[in-house]
Amino acid sequence: MKERAETKLKAAIYCRLSEEDRNKISETEDSSSIRNQRALLLQFASDQDWEVYGIYSDDDYTGADRERPAFKQLLEDAQNRRFDIVLCKTQSRFTRELELVEKYIHGYFPLWGIRFVSVVDHADTENRGNKKSRQINGLVNEWYLEDLSENIKSVLTDRRKKGYHIGSSALYGYRKDPQEKGHLLIDREAAEVVREVFLLYSKGYGKTAIARMLNERGIPNPTEYKRLHGLRSGEEKKPCGTLWKYYNISDMLENEMYIGNMVQGKYGSISYKTKKNRPRPREQWYRVEGTHEPIIERELWERVQSLKKKRAKPFADGRVGVFTGKARCMYCGYSMRSSKSHGKHYLQCPIRYTAKDACIGSFISAEKLEMAVLNELNALCERFLEHDLRSKNQVFDIGNEHYLEEMTKREKEACEKRIKEYTTAMSQLYLDKTKGILLETDYLSFYRTFLEKRSREERRVHELEIKNKSDCVIREEAEKMEESVYLRHLDREMTEQLIEFIRIGKKNPETKELPIEIYWKF
Repeated sequence: MKERAETKLKAAIYCRLSEEDRNKISETEDSSSIRNQRALLLQFASDQDWEVYGIYSDDDYTGADRERPAFKQLLEDAQNRRFDIVLCKTQSRFTRELELVEKYIHGYFPLWGIRFVSVVDHADTENRGNKKSRQINGLVNEWYLEDLSENIKSVLTDRRKKGYHIGSSALYGYRKDPQEKGHLLIDREAAEVVREVFLLYSKGYGKTAIARMLNERGIPNPTEYKRLHGLRSGEEKKPCGTLWKYYNISDMLENEMYIGNMVQGKYGSISYKTKKNRPRPREQWYRVEGTHEPIIERELWERVQSLKKKRAKPFADGRVGVFTGKARCMYCGYSMRSSKSHGKHYLQCPIRYTAKDACIGSFISAEKLEMAVLNELNALCERFLEHDLRSKNQVFDIGNEHYLEEMTKREKEACEKRIKEYTTAMSQLYLDKTKGILLETDYLSFYRTFLEKRSREERRVHELEIKNKSDCVIREEAEKMEESVYLRHLDREMTEQLIEFIRIGKKNPETKELPIEIYWKF
């Protein structure tokens, strides 16, 4: 302790500015620039006689972004105990997520011996009395994030419906109009390549042949073209593969953007807390006709679409794309595509035929792959059914089981409804306090009561989920396998349910062995 008192405490200063902050006017808000935040915190550290270890700054990052580079470096240095204090202007500058407040400010920081201090809202982990205030701040910031996300989503949806382009970069063949936000102009250089692709296909060239021709001439693919012309941003500026591939041509030939129609919303975010997206159904896309100058004339477009339909390659028995997206080349990792020769269907690596020496290429008949999958699947089923579970006669009462499932479901729904009610009540309490309807002491008392009740309901929901999984997992796995025992054919639904992906190699000319690795979902 004496040694600690003799040396100055080291403070790490963290500043953050997001895009929405730039639009604020009042200097009293959290919109102060990075420079102003830095000056305020340096002065505060000086007044406290703290030594500044370093300044960590994230510009143009939201408080919900967990991948902020300076933020991640700050946490790494905190874990390594390179300083004693994390100093911010407000708690929201550090994070707007309640989960991260609990995880770091109230969790890891105390374990690492790190003190958290924010100047404006007087958060200080050395003062145990204001922990609840920090939690309330975290909750309010969480609500702010959710409301902000909904507001932004509403604005973007409205602009998409009106035909304005929303996106960090334009589709290959176009560029953003510098004079009119949301409008696209033709990029003459890239547009010539787009026209050539459509013309070649209309003249009978296949997608693989077109990709090979472009690669042989050294024409960069769309992603590389954008990088070379400075049209990509952030981490995407790093070099990537330059080769054209089968799917580049396929996607281009079916994109209505090239005939002047704005088509957006093909993917949607999972949650405001993550940047991950998932595909949306076609009927939920935003499609507006005639929003920009077309690259492809309508006559050529119709001719290409007609040819694409004629060249579709369904399996002989009508089972289209059983292994689509599942079969991958063992050497380059790309998804294999189907082909047909002499009445038989095959899967082959697309890279092998679009560029010389890019990959040695994997190849297998669809029939042989199906038999390999069926043989391994049936063998797994037999071993599973011989498991101790069967020998112990663990038979499920289906009628009673369904009744219990329904009761558990109803109780879970009731708990979730009460959780929502308590959350709404807590939000209303805060509004009443800010309006002066409630005193601070009454607010904290009521808030604590609702928080305890909500936590109790959340624990019960968690218990019900664990119980449901525990009761049903054995039966579900058994039923899943029983349905697959001694299968004679596969369909798309089966491969989607059971298979993560399949890695396929090339037949060894000496041993005649063809390597196949199946990665199951169970």
